Amino acid sequence: MIIECSKCTLREWKHSDLENLVENANNLNIASNMRDGFPFPYTHEHGRQWIEIAKDNDCFFAITVKNEAVGGIGLTLGEDIERISAEVGYWLGEVHWGRGIISSALKGVVDYGFNELKLERIFAVPLEQNTASRRVLEKNGFDLEGILRNSVIKFDKIYNQTLYARIK
Repeated sequence: MIIECSKCTLREWKHSDLENLVENANNLNIASNMRDGFPFPYTHEHGRQWIEIAKDNDCFFAITVKNEAVGGIGLTLGEDIERISAEVGYWLGEVHWGRGIISSALKGVVDYGFNELKLERIFAVPLEQNTASRRVLEKNGFDLEGILRNSVIKFDKIYNQTLYARIK
């Protein structure tokens, strides 16, 4: 599966992405806004494990620019009665911030979710203080549905999350 976006291409993860993955992912500024499954420091072993998980999943994509993996985006599909929904998550190497790449990738994966996977709802739960991620969601038509107070702990500190969603 390849999704051509205006500023990037989304494609499956490959073993050859390992060096770029580690180079871009090994960043505290990224890890501090991600789930604990996204480690810091981000080692080659973490990268190998991720590529093995992601390369066979039709919903986890490498964000590529000039065929170089610079970040990741994916949909975690709901199950049972939530099977019409998916959570979107994404990250981008810091040197690529501010170029509209994530916004472009999000548009591509949302279109894929609604048109190919026949989802009705796609949501995200960024940390409340992650204003850049919240802005990207808002630019892509996601509505703020609420604040989940004291809902997560990261690096031994409790945070609020925001709940954003977009309906087909």
